[in-house]
Amino acid sequence: MASAQTNTDLISKAPATASGSTLVSLVSLPQEAFEATLSNLALAFPNEVVLVATPDTAPQLSADSPLRLIPYTPTAVSSTPWIQTAADYLNAFKLAQDNQATSCVLLGAESQSLQPEAIRALARSALTTDLTVAHYDTGPREGLVNSAILYPVTRALFGTRPRFPLPIDIGLSLRMANRLAAVAQRYTATSSDDAFIWPLSEAATANFTVTEVIIGHRTLPQPVAPDLNSLLAQILSSLFADIDAKASFWQRARGTQAPQPIPPTSPVAETPDTASMLDAFRLAYTNLHEIWSLVLPPNSLLGLKKLSVMHPENFRMPDNLWARIVYDFILAYRLRTINRGHLLGALTPLYLAWVASHLTLISTGIAPEKHIQDLASAFETDKPYLVSRWRWPDRFNP
Repeated sequence: MASAQTNTDLISKAPATASGSTLVSLVSLPQEAFEATLSNLALAFPNEVVLVATPDTAPQLSADSPLRLIPYTPTAVSSTPWIQTAADYLNAFKLAQDNQATSCVLLGAESQSLQPEAIRALARSALTTDLTVAHYDTGPREGLVNSAILYPVTRALFGTRPRFPLPIDIGLSLRMANRLAAVAQRYTATSSDDAFIWPLSEAATANFTVTEVIIGHRTLPQPVAPDLNSLLAQILSSLFADIDAKASFWQRARGTQAPQPIPPTSPVAETPDTASMLDAFRLAYTNLHEIWSLVLPPNSLLGLKKLSVMHPENFRMPDNLWARIVYDFILAYRLRTINRGHLLGALTPLYLAWVASHLTLISTGIAPEKHIQDLASAFETDKPYLVSRWRWPDRFNP
């Protein structure tokens, strides 16, 4: 929905008989992509009325089309159109409420690449589950911020299993849409329309039902300016702030949801080019060691020292070391140990070291998904470390 608030007057082409239907909310799309998405929606719902909210100019549809278009006028242009943000959730709930829809499906940028059966699966799940998150088939070099940090942290702290905690496509019950809209309103009231919201943590704290739907291959939207430092800072500052706000919830002992059966990924038999990543890490080890020593305990610093002299073909960052590094940066963000911008910038070369380690490991024949699941288990195992340091931040654990 291009992360824009709507005007109060909405132009609805949905007849009264559409009451109780699913609302499908689209972002602004190029004309060809918009038409392809509408075609896929018609194929996904051949025998039922579906409301389609769009900020684009609505074409004239045939009388027998199952789609009922709801155009609206955006009042702002998003700077993060590649992901669902606060204004998107607020808009979706208002549109669903105004048109008496019983559930919502939000489809992100590049939605024309979604297959009709994938869209239908999201919509069907939204009728019976509060939060439905899409699971995508990704390549070994795609979505690594998600695999390295977002997924394992969310799974360990909030006990949720879906692999993509920052959704591109998502299904919502009306009460889940209402909850996300309430959170979103706090951001949009201060003109922070592009703020990220974390649906999985919201569902967990509300004890709402969560499920994951396998979508398959999809073209993943890309940030307009894919600068890694800025991107990591933007995403992780939002995640770390959400973790801080919900500390009283995730510190209580909780089990993880039963895993969904996800098709395994194939091993990757190629030699990765990690030279630039390792160069950045080694340079940072020299230049940022003083900053890292303010954030990380001695054992972690010793682990980084060993990594700094390791040969590229043998470069491995232990899963528990990475888990503790991320947990210590979460704690430092909360305590404002150093300027938060500098803090998140100091995490970037450590993330690159993890990526280099991950790509080197999977080049040996280890399936990428196996390593990600092993990593998530390490985060779960070390959750008591974060809880302990959160409660007694002045005491480094051995």
